[in-house]
Amino acid sequence: TRSLSITSVEQPMVEKAQGDRVTLPCTFVLSEEDEGPLDIEWVLIPADNQKKEQIIIMYAVDRIYNHYYAAMTGRMQFTNPDPRSGDGSLDILNLKAADTGTYQCKVKKAPGVQSQKIQLTVLVKPARTKCSIEGSQEIGKDVTLKCASQEGSPLLSYDWRRVSGRQELPATSMLNKNTGELLLKNASQDYSGTYHCVASNRVGTDECSVELNVTPPINTAGIIAGAIIGTLLGLSVLAFLVFCCCKKHREKKYEKEVHHDIREDVPPPKSRSSTARSYIGSNRSSLGSMSPSNMEGYTKTPYSQVPSEDFERPPGQNPTFAPSKVAAPNLSRMGAVPVMIPAQSKDGSIV
Repeated sequence: TRSLSITSVEQPMVEKAQGDRVTLPCTFVLSEEDEGPLDIEWVLIPADNQKKEQIIIMYAVDRIYNHYYAAMTGRMQFTNPDPRSGDGSLDILNLKAADTGTYQCKVKKAPGVQSQKIQLTVLVKPARTKCSIEGSQEIGKDVTLKCASQEGSPLLSYDWRRVSGRQELPATSMLNKNTGELLLKNASQDYSGTYHCVASNRVGTDECSVELNVTPPINTAGIIAGAIIGTLLGLSVLAFLVFCCCKKHREKKYEKEVHHDIREDVPPPKSRSSTARSYIGSNRSSLGSMSPSNMEGYTKTPYSQVPSEDFERPPGQNPTFAPSKVAAPNLSRMGAVPVMIPAQSKDGSIV
């Protein structure tokens, strides 16, 4: 007797790239002996045996149920809208890395029951590949060209090639396909040019380029000396500015203190009138003490030049001085020359 059988070619493993579409085959043939209702079910078998199987989509009693697995809602469907035709294959759209797993198709029509498993692996294509240069690009130095993809499922493989000048890689180059590093030992100017890297895995490739320019060594001593001199000059200017600011601040502080300092122990300044009177009194005492021996070279000072407030008064208001009452000594006994004592006239002049 014949019974239900799955006729699709068994594919134990299927590899697809992220974002692609995959069809998991599941075709079958019914037998006249299978009289029960048709039931088609797709389940996801977890890698952990401790976890239960997850129903993805199901056809039962002439109806499709696709709300069991929220992670694939809107991204899965039966390939044939009417699975009764013998095609229970499953389409998964816009594949994601999380879709990787083992899928099983179960077809039931009593008394016949058949199933088939397929291992689906969703790989990520290499993406966001970047090229860089590590080391000094000077003649005689070792330079390393690096290539790395930010995205991509293992195993990634890297390959370098030269796209300008000589197409071959330098003779001293050493390539590591797993890490993407290309070591150029004892670089020369002939190594200069554009280098191209290709990152690849089983589902795709990605590329990047880098420009290598090998130059003569740089005079580092001159650069260091210039940097030191520039730093010292900058520090000197900064110190000078700080000094000027501090000095100005101290001057302002001193002026403020002097302006507000009230000294009570300092006597008030003398008036002009008292100064003039003191000056006249000193002149009188000096004139009264003059002798004939020191009269020579004496210059009569005009009274009008005496710094006094009385200088500006009218002549009628000038004070008069009384004749000197000093008695003249007996010159005959002293044997000296008589001394002329000046006196003041009524008009204020000295005679």
